[in-house]
Amino acid sequence: MTLISFVVPAYRVQGYLRECLDSVLGQPESDIEVIAVDDCSPDASGDIIDEYAARDRRVRPVRLPENVGLGPARNTGLDRAVGEYVWFLDGDDWLAPECLTEVAERLRATRPDVLLVDHVRTHWNDTATRSAMAEVFPESPGADTFRLRDRPEAMRLLHTAWNRLVRREFLVDLGLRFAPGWYEDVSFSYPVLMAARRIGVLDRVCVNYRQRRAGAITRTRGDRHFEVFAQWHRVFDLMDAWRPATDALRPAVFERMIWHYLTVLGNGQRIAPELRPAFFAQITADYERWLPAGGYPVPGGVEGIKHRLVAAGRWRTFSALRAAGRARDVARRQARAARRAVGPVARRGARLTREGLLREYYRTELRRPIDPTLAAYAAYWYRGYSCNPAAIYEAARRLAPGLRGVWIVRRDRVDTVPPGVEYVVAGTPAYYRTLARARWLVNNVNFPDFVRKRAGQVHLQTHHGTPVKVMGLDQQRYPVGAGRMDFAGLLRRVDRWDYSVSANSFSTQMWDRAYPATYTTLEVGYPRNDRLVTAGPDEVRRLRAEFGLDPDEQVVLYAPTHREHLPGYRPPFDPDQFVRALGESGRLLMRSHYFHDRERRPGRPGDWQRVRDVSGHQRVEDLYLVADVLVTDYSSAMFDYAVLDRPIVLYTPDWEAYRLARGVYFDVTAEPPGAVASTFADLLDLFRADAVRSDAATKAREHFRARFCTLDDGHAAERVVRRVFLGEPGERSGRC
Repeated sequence: MTLISFVVPAYRVQGYLRECLDSVLGQPESDIEVIAVDDCSPDASGDIIDEYAARDRRVRPVRLPENVGLGPARNTGLDRAVGEYVWFLDGDDWLAPECLTEVAERLRATRPDVLLVDHVRTHWNDTATRSAMAEVFPESPGADTFRLRDRPEAMRLLHTAWNRLVRREFLVDLGLRFAPGWYEDVSFSYPVLMAARRIGVLDRVCVNYRQRRAGAITRTRGDRHFEVFAQWHRVFDLMDAWRPATDALRPAVFERMIWHYLTVLGNGQRIAPELRPAFFAQITADYERWLPAGGYPVPGGVEGIKHRLVAAGRWRTFSALRAAGRARDVARRQARAARRAVGPVARRGARLTREGLLREYYRTELRRPIDPTLAAYAAYWYRGYSCNPAAIYEAARRLAPGLRGVWIVRRDRVDTVPPGVEYVVAGTPAYYRTLARARWLVNNVNFPDFVRKRAGQVHLQTHHGTPVKVMGLDQQRYPVGAGRMDFAGLLRRVDRWDYSVSANSFSTQMWDRAYPATYTTLEVGYPRNDRLVTAGPDEVRRLRAEFGLDPDEQVVLYAPTHREHLPGYRPPFDPDQFVRALGESGRLLMRSHYFHDRERRPGRPGDWQRVRDVSGHQRVEDLYLVADVLVTDYSSAMFDYAVLDRPIVLYTPDWEAYRLARGVYFDVTAEPPGAVASTFADLLDLFRADAVRSDAATKAREHFRARFCTLDDGHAAERVVRRVFLGEPGERSGRC
């Protein structure tokens, strides 16, 4: 018999589900199965489950035809489980490395009905909060098992399904199921403990309980939080049915119920102000209904006062007490802020600089009406006219000619703006006026921190590549690669986004976790790649002629990414040796990453023999079109170039160091778009033997394209313009 059946429901967790499944399947203990239930999720959760099931037979996928909610989805998984124990793990949480070894040892040694395990709350800012385990059990229970009546303090552990393993036969015999609705853990977790004859505790952190910044029920306001009452009613109904065995537990369970009600009420992100009096009244009603005849252990201090106010039904006094506490907290925060602001206040007393005057001008412009026809475009921190914003700009000129597009560029990049394209120079009054009054702000990076999001403005974040390396909040786990990144500031910028363009489902999943906010994702392909699809042979010949390339020459583009953790690093690469390996007809184009602030000297046709630095060429799409082969490492260039279905070679001399220091979302050496070379000598051999076009390399590229390039059909920019500028509805994905 399988030891543990993991039941993992999935609904809108595409950004986190991979980490969850990897954390289970990567454990040393292999005597497991994973029943992953797609609860008719509208995102890519179901596709991720199918992907994992295809490569690991321990994963058993289940697709529900309609959304049933977390509780019924868990029941579906339970019905299919065959393991001796069942562990209900949420799709956005993950296991601690190697924890399953200790869990399995304890299960086999003691055979408990229920094994409680420890957890930490892992917050979006990469901090962690310990559970109440150490307070509830100051001394470890060890391997001993007990009944709840002997250790009722066990109820003070968090009442979730995922911090306990339950013996499946015990659960089936008990006939206990998850109820529908929110707070479904309540009517499962407490009855399981009350009915168990053998409860074990493993005081080892096993679960990372993710505290999501956006999308979690605990951060959603609405009247569905009233469903907590029905779940607790089920608990007391079961206690009545199981009497007299549960009589001794009623006081402790009652205290937990009131504690939980007050926790929900006290969370300002759950119960709206206008609903709080009704919620409080229901607490009082349940207090009167379920109060044990002999009373219960009332907590001391402020919590005890709250309990007494609930018992008396005194909402106004309770509300005033709550307001006083919040006012005290606000006063403390303001005092701390005032102490920190002494330096800035003194500095503000100095003479206003030109920039200060321009910022004041910007604030004045913010009070003027938004121009309903104005769209502001920018790319790569104002480095010029390029990338997705340029493709969207061109599509908007064609599809929405009544709109006025204005580009923001640095003064030293004005010459990159094509003739006929209106622009403003960054830092000028026209720049601040444009930012303040544009209806649409389009960028492939974030606008500066001083930019305010006005009511009526639309921020469109296009991004500039499918991510191999970790991005956004995920960089917190890799401090060497993140440097001195301001993550709080990043989130303030992300909160301005209304739309986020995604090139493929994989990017959507990663952006969800890296940039958690309330924007709308446009999974439409990359606008800049439209040209790669639509360019015909005539355009390719024209471009090659402009670069001075003959039709029969083999052109290789080498485009490595940069290493934030190694400033100035360049991969070991000898251009002269490389072109000798290509043969007489070989030509090499070399392009550095834009972070290196490239010299913009594209040169003239004929001024080079076999090697040319094209770092200053503004439109990378031109380079893709003229190149026969791409050599890169961890750059997003591989995803764009794959649209052309031409050979790609990964040259990864520092893969392990890069992966550990910078962090990556997937192993590109295991799932490459073509041939892979880990040393320069291997790279030369690949070209000498023409292995870049081998059957294995071609099959790898086919698989890569099927995963990442299916949306690039030449119409991505049009889809963005129609949705964002023209307000047309987006295409349905076909998911639930």
